[in-house]
Amino acid sequence: METGKSAEEEGSNHSIHLQVVELRRLSEIYGSSSATIFEPQGSGVGGVEKRDSSTANSVSPTVMNPAAAAPEKKLTLFALRLAVLEKAATSLGTLGFIWATVVLLGGFAIILDKTDFWLITVILLIEGARIFSRSHELEWQHQATWSISDAGVNSFRALRSSSHFLAGIVRTIFRPIQKQSRRQNRGTESNPQSSSSASWHQRRKSISRTWTSSDVPILPYGKWVFLSKNVSKVFYWLQLASATACVTLSLMKLIQHNYGEVSKTDTDKRNRKAALTIFYSLALAEALLFLLEKAYWEWKVIYCKILEQVNQECELGPSGMVSIKRFFYDAYSRSVNGSIFDGLKMDVVSFAMELLSSTSPDEQLIGARVLRQFSISERFSDDTLQKVGVNISVIERLVEMLNWKDLQEEEIRRSAAEVLSKLAGKKQNSLRVAGIPGAMESISSLLRTNREANRPAADEVGEKKIVCDHFGYGFWTFNHLGLLILKKLARDHDNCGKIGNTRGLLPKIIDFTHAGEKLLKDENAALSQILTVKRSLQVMKMLASTTGATGKQLRKEISEVVFTISNIRDILRHGGKHPMLQKLSIEILTSLAQEEEATERIGGTGGILKELFNIFFERDGPGSIQSHVRIAAGEALAMLALESRSNCHRILKLKVLSELVAALEVPVLRVNAGRILRNLCIYSGGDSFDQLKDVTACAPTVLKAITSEDKKLQEVMVGLAAEAFKFMTPQESALMFQRAGMTNVQLATIIVTTLRKYEDPPTKVPRIRRFCIELAIWMMRENRRNAEVFRELGFEKDLECVLETTSELESFNIFSGTVGMSRHSVSIHSLVETAMELLVAR
Repeated sequence: METGKSAEEEGSNHSIHLQVVELRRLSEIYGSSSATIFEPQGSGVGGVEKRDSSTANSVSPTVMNPAAAAPEKKLTLFALRLAVLEKAATSLGTLGFIWATVVLLGGFAIILDKTDFWLITVILLIEGARIFSRSHELEWQHQATWSISDAGVNSFRALRSSSHFLAGIVRTIFRPIQKQSRRQNRGTESNPQSSSSASWHQRRKSISRTWTSSDVPILPYGKWVFLSKNVSKVFYWLQLASATACVTLSLMKLIQHNYGEVSKTDTDKRNRKAALTIFYSLALAEALLFLLEKAYWEWKVIYCKILEQVNQECELGPSGMVSIKRFFYDAYSRSVNGSIFDGLKMDVVSFAMELLSSTSPDEQLIGARVLRQFSISERFSDDTLQKVGVNISVIERLVEMLNWKDLQEEEIRRSAAEVLSKLAGKKQNSLRVAGIPGAMESISSLLRTNREANRPAADEVGEKKIVCDHFGYGFWTFNHLGLLILKKLARDHDNCGKIGNTRGLLPKIIDFTHAGEKLLKDENAALSQILTVKRSLQVMKMLASTTGATGKQLRKEISEVVFTISNIRDILRHGGKHPMLQKLSIEILTSLAQEEEATERIGGTGGILKELFNIFFERDGPGSIQSHVRIAAGEALAMLALESRSNCHRILKLKVLSELVAALEVPVLRVNAGRILRNLCIYSGGDSFDQLKDVTACAPTVLKAITSEDKKLQEVMVGLAAEAFKFMTPQESALMFQRAGMTNVQLATIIVTTLRKYEDPPTKVPRIRRFCIELAIWMMRENRRNAEVFRELGFEKDLECVLETTSELESFNIFSGTVGMSRHSVSIHSLVETAMELLVAR
């Protein structure tokens, strides 16, 4: 049991390692992404499609990977050649049987020599026995392979032992080859996967209520001899003995050529010699063909190791020998029982899909193992997933297997989950998976939450406890796979809605985002626990960034779970060693802040705003936080301050205004610092005028940044200037222009030039024209002489051009995909009319 458990842990760790590599790739993409919520984005779930473009491209019909050669073709060709020899031998045997019964025993029975009569009778009897045993040998061989308890170290050992004597002579000749094969076998036996397989079957046998076909005792006595898996050996030796006897007897008679004397007058015996020669020749040819088939079989299987070779090329591991063995027997049976070309139509993937639908647990395990290995194989995954993806019944079977929670069926369940995780990576297949009734509930069953199952009282919440793997069952592995499947399914908008509508699934996902201080600060923390938190945050990020009415409902449901914000706060507070976790958590907050109720919940949760500012200002020390995490924190703070008077007051209470003004000088922070300051100026209310008076200290910095070539920075600084300058008196503004080394005319020229530069609303800076008009209005109200300056610059024509080209793009503060949210309280038409009135006023 311990060996099996360690093998399972090693296998799960290998799976985790692969996913960590994927997550590192995603972290690089997250860090390089420049799209924000403050500008419209392309279609997709919060930019996820862009980030996962490599996966999306893999399903493009125009991108064709070179097809990998199928290793099982060697087996189907081998089966074809064996079938040709078998059918040729059978045809000669049938012809000889007809010749003997019709010509010899029918025409010459009375006049046959006594020796010939009994030889013909014996040959017919032994050939009949051989044909009978041959017709049933494959059936017994199939029965012997229904149980996979001999997988790994015992793979194909039964076949070897059945021909041990015949191979002994050849082994002495090729002893070096045999020594090499023994070394290979020892390496195979030491593989932990075979130990895991043996452990799995030990559990099955200990509680089995039915017979395993290969262990059925046919008779009550001599059980070992009459076990069904040994009966095929009896048939095998019976065939060899009968064929050898037939060769011996036929060859003896053909050599001696003594068929009795025939007188010239005895016309009835004239053709007897020729008839006997033909019969013995047919019997000899048939027996030699059969022995040739057996020799070819032994050579390919034992010395060429064709089964081991194909198994290695298929990357199935030691336990895969049983799968290859079953596949070969099936191909051979079809070629023998039907057309010789029937076996050529078989392939391992279709064979595995057929076994998956079987009622036999052993066959289900064989099918699941093959599909899992082929799905994760770099060579075979594309072809395998394509075949599985178009077969709805197989997908339904895989989804059904996710609900199998019996300890005996753990490997089947895990394999099905891994295949589905790969299948969900293709967009079209993910839609098929999610479209199966009950699919989301089945995926949810993979997630084992550790909150108490007993229903608590109405005034309390179930306690959260840590659940570890026990009794050899890998709960963490299923948690990882369940979250991975959900992450891939969540790339599609419709699937996000299905995830949200699945009862109890969202609270499970949120439970996995919990990470305490001990876990986050521990440098030796278990990789599986960190990976679980990361995957759950990724799923939540995708759900929270969903667009449309579905996204609005999801954000509402996520924010209503009482652990959502507090779990994120713990990551922000203690997750300095895990910047990816912090960035994902901050992006979730940014997406949730699109909803007014969620914004208030976030701001009202103690410590959230403070921790975001700690990250934004890098208060733990220079270089302690990655720049992309600081940028994300700034976007979240800007969103939380947007249209939220209570959050603006909370920010002012933190006394961070001077730090925000100083951040305008920091290239990484200045864009989001400008957004936060603008929102504070707009939404704090008149009672915060005195606190915001210090924001005027940013004026020189803002004026310099307005001339920047950076479009986004220019937009933010123009918008900040339009609001921050309102807190200055005319004398202070004059002093500000003088300190910045800029005149009113120069600023007015910049405004007009910017409007002319953006004749149509730009998607990257959708608010820049609005902000320019707002700043021009402030200038004309602050000093009436500025109106004359704008008239001389032709500002009126520029305003008319804005009226003719304005669009809905300029009417919103933020965007959810291509959908505008948080509409400006004053339309751009009203701003233009106000500017026109100030221009013509004398």
